[in-house]
Amino acid sequence: MTEGEGRRAGELPDDLTATEAGMWQAFRNGSVYDLSSGDTVVDDPHGGHPWGPERTVRARIVCRLLLDGPPALAGRVSSLKLVGVLISGALDLAGGTVAPYVEMRGCRFGGDVLLPEARFTTVRLVDCSVPRLEAARVQTEGDLHLPRCRFLGGIRLTDARIGTDLLLNQAVVHRDRRGWSIAADGMMVGQDLQAELLESHGELSLRSATIGVSVNLRGARLVNPSARLALNAPQLTVERSLYMTPAGVGAQARSGMTPARGTRIQRFECQGGVRLDDGRFGDAVDFERARFTLADDQELSLRRVQTPELRFLGERPARGRVALSGARVVNLVDRADSWPGPGRLQMGGFAYENLVPRGPFPLAERLEWVAAASAEYAPEPYERLAAVLRAGGEEEDAREVLLAKQRRRREGLPLAAKLWGYAQDWTVAYGYRPGRAAVWMAVLWAGGSLAFAHAHHPPLKSGEHPAWNAPLFALDLLLPVIDLGQVGFWQLRGCWQWLAAAFILLGWILATTVAAGATRTLRRG
Repeated sequence: MTEGEGRRAGELPDDLTATEAGMWQAFRNGSVYDLSSGDTVVDDPHGGHPWGPERTVRARIVCRLLLDGPPALAGRVSSLKLVGVLISGALDLAGGTVAPYVEMRGCRFGGDVLLPEARFTTVRLVDCSVPRLEAARVQTEGDLHLPRCRFLGGIRLTDARIGTDLLLNQAVVHRDRRGWSIAADGMMVGQDLQAELLESHGELSLRSATIGVSVNLRGARLVNPSARLALNAPQLTVERSLYMTPAGVGAQARSGMTPARGTRIQRFECQGGVRLDDGRFGDAVDFERARFTLADDQELSLRRVQTPELRFLGERPARGRVALSGARVVNLVDRADSWPGPGRLQMGGFAYENLVPRGPFPLAERLEWVAAASAEYAPEPYERLAAVLRAGGEEEDAREVLLAKQRRRREGLPLAAKLWGYAQDWTVAYGYRPGRAAVWMAVLWAGGSLAFAHAHHPPLKSGEHPAWNAPLFALDLLLPVIDLGQVGFWQLRGCWQWLAAAFILLGWILATTVAAGATRTLRRG
């Protein structure tokens, strides 16, 4: 009988240690092979307590079981379920097809886990210590679970295909030689990417990844302050939501849910830049209570993102920039104290349909928010805000926004145009407060009537003049295109002549600004 025939018949190979022989039999039986001692300190896979030969199996024996293992015992399903085992050497399953179910809990790996282009049903590594997981283009029909594992040299899941869920809850992942903690560009996950309370030390890369349901980064800590990005996920597609929100910590906390009252929470925290450019999110992007710690040259970039709802409710970044250029959202849910200050916000082409502020967000602060978006005058942010306010029935606030736009525009004009702008502002507020012109007219008319009542006004031609009427004379000076039959019949000298000229000039200014304001109003209509 050959060696292969013997294995298929269920015979033990001759080169197995006693520990490996026990694992071999547990595999055939589909039972858990538990080598833990019961002492939590000794059994900690991440601790420093040594594990001896009685807890050690060779990686090549594990590979032999998974790729060409013996048949299951009668009435059983073969599977590899290890607890508290040290796997010595590199576990190399590259390119292989693994049919048995694989689950390892509290295990230590002496070498890297190599799974590139391998095929699995379901793989669960729970609370394991792994030097590095290399799994580019790996495929699973079911889940890939890696919760509470620690990876000293990073994870590579480039172009991986995960049939259902990818779980990284409470995992700790350190950077590889290139600076990546998790490299998962082009990855596809059928359902959820769960990474609650994840610790990532390096760049988490999800470029062009596709997630079938949601991405859960509740309570995660992404740390990469010395490089440009802590999260690099341009063109990320998520069918539902991306959560960068708090998570409950403790026994009473339930994963993926809003922390219950009284539960200790850990907020999402990112030290380093975030890039979500060109992302597509089916439901929402949620930054509730998120904390972004950015350097001056780092940014939270949401350029050209598309989502029905953006919940910008995190802590205001003390440094760095927030970029929303070209983004398109339906509902913008935000707080006044979440946005960065002037020069650190970019909103060119940012389109939103509804504003849903959480807490007080008065119009004056909303105007500061718009002004902070550009160092130089740009009309688009003002016009977008005015359109949204008008659509919500806040017509008066919309006029205030457009007035603020004209005042911001005036700051960059030449002196003559700036003076003309001040004249329009003082008189009719650029046409957005047309009633102010009537007030100015009434004040000038009343003042002129009183003044001209004391003026010396000999007629130009004796017997060819109407009766002197000071109020009518003042009004005739103020109305440039209407002749009331008073101007042109009286001879004024000295200061009265200058006063009459001033009234004519003021009348023309009022008429011109009213016409300009009316034109602007008609153009808006």
